[in-house]
Amino acid sequence: MPSYLETSVEIAREAGALLAKYFERRVTFELKGEYDLVTEADRASEQLVVDRLRAHFPSHSIVAEEGGGYTGKSEYCWYVDPLDGTTNFAHGFPMYNVTMALEQSGELIAGVIFDPERNEMFTAERGSGAYLNNRRIRVSKVSKIEDTLVATGFPSQKRHQNVNVHFYYQLAMLTHGVRRAGSAALDLAYVASGRLDGFWEFGLKPWDMAAGTLVITEAGGKCSDMSGGPVTLRGPHLLADNGLVHQQILDLFGEIFRGEYRYPIPEIR
Repeated sequence: MPSYLETSVEIAREAGALLAKYFERRVTFELKGEYDLVTEADRASEQLVVDRLRAHFPSHSIVAEEGGGYTGKSEYCWYVDPLDGTTNFAHGFPMYNVTMALEQSGELIAGVIFDPERNEMFTAERGSGAYLNNRRIRVSKVSKIEDTLVATGFPSQKRHQNVNVHFYYQLAMLTHGVRRAGSAALDLAYVASGRLDGFWEFGLKPWDMAAGTLVITEAGGKCSDMSGGPVTLRGPHLLADNGLVHQQILDLFGEIFRGEYRYPIPEIR
């Protein structure tokens, strides 16, 4: 395979260094739509990543969050989130990253997630395992849902229509806890490295999940939609975990989708 992974690692490090400089300055933000935040750091990072990718792979397509992509002429397509965790970034909360993944004919073949604040580079190549700073990583060995630590996220758009609070509450009551750190790519990377046992979310975009799902799969984990169907980058929801608790979580989700709750939400009195 050409040096797709090595090149994306170099680009992610360069973009991450750029983001870190903006982060120190506490840049201002603006709204795109009613709730979504965007900063000059998002745009600068995307410009850098897209320019570098086009220089290395001029025929490849690029799908990028801020719209600066490119429609190429080959079977290859890059998915780029130049700043995952923009709301965190804008508020000075140090959970953000730059992530990109390469798809060939509908199959993900390489992915990177870089956290500049911790200098952590999560990488995966199809069939070659998953790594954190060149050290092999694997998912956790937790086998009971009651012993898991899991994570989720809530969308900024149409938050009043989102049903995830029902899933959040049931998992919060059943597990050791639910984390909501505001960076889907890092949540997925943490599942791959065993720091979390599972992650789920509604309404992710392709660039949010492309690299993370590959890293988890290569680390020995499992990904599906929240009903157990195959993962698609444009699907309505995602469940990713260590594989050992996958069916247990699916069983719980099935109950919730049917309106059955193991733990009734308490009334305020």
